[in-house]
Amino acid sequence: MSALANHPFVKMNGLGNEIVIVDMRADPRPITADDARAVAAPQGAPYDQMMALYPPETPGTAARIRIFNNDGSPAGACGNGMRCVAALMFEETGKNELVFETDAGLLDCRKAATPGLFTVDMGEPCFAWNEIPLAEPFPDTRAIELQIGPIDKPILHSPSAVSMGNPHAVFWVEDVNAYDLAKVGSLLEHHPIFPERANITLAHVRSPEHIVIRTWERGAGLTRACGSAACAAAVAAARLKRTGRKVRVTLPGGDLQIEWRESDNHVLMTGPVAFEFSGRFDPALFGAAAGAA
Repeated sequence: MSALANHPFVKMNGLGNEIVIVDMRADPRPITADDARAVAAPQGAPYDQMMALYPPETPGTAARIRIFNNDGSPAGACGNGMRCVAALMFEETGKNELVFETDAGLLDCRKAATPGLFTVDMGEPCFAWNEIPLAEPFPDTRAIELQIGPIDKPILHSPSAVSMGNPHAVFWVEDVNAYDLAKVGSLLEHHPIFPERANITLAHVRSPEHIVIRTWERGAGLTRACGSAACAAAVAAARLKRTGRKVRVTLPGGDLQIEWRESDNHVLMTGPVAFEFSGRFDPALFGAAAGAA
């Protein structure tokens, strides 16, 4: 039987980034890729990312978080999803700050000074080609050799590459809406240069304090908001001296405040969350497997 059959869930969003949260702490059975895909189906609870809470493995942490994209693939980090999880856990525990375990490491979450906003410490970005990872060495990942379109007039070229717990490629453009991101994003996500695929972001620097982005999310597709992409774009812009280390990042779903903290190089992301509804997964979602012993 599927671990999710008849299991309760909460549907939330962070700036329109659709998040489903399932609490597996009392029954920590594994969730399969097939389970994750079934939940994302139209008759389920469609999402961009599903956040599954498991019992903590590290002392002092609130929970171990497994993150799924809507194609069933694992994700290392999801900033918008972490804010949603943190909001629920703050309400459950009465605390204002908690630490969670993820595949991207330990993430510290806290209530921001402004009511209704939450801050996630996304940790340090990685810039080395083999840590992002890329398929071949690049001594400087601020601009890697990658383009699509004609050699003499490429559509997009020379992205900044960075890992925020998952791989990102940030293309600098004058108008983020001037491209068919559904087409080029899918193509670039699966480019051989990205052995673990990549999140593809179009970014426009409006000022030293403001960036506008759109993102094709690895394993999820077009999204109204991708928190780790906002962090990646902010860090990449600061590395190129296009912005300072504190910026407002505007996504289709709204704004995030990103700070690349100089004292320890950690990236702090601050933004809102919204509760949508709660329910239980229909066992029929999981097909014949749901009725098997």
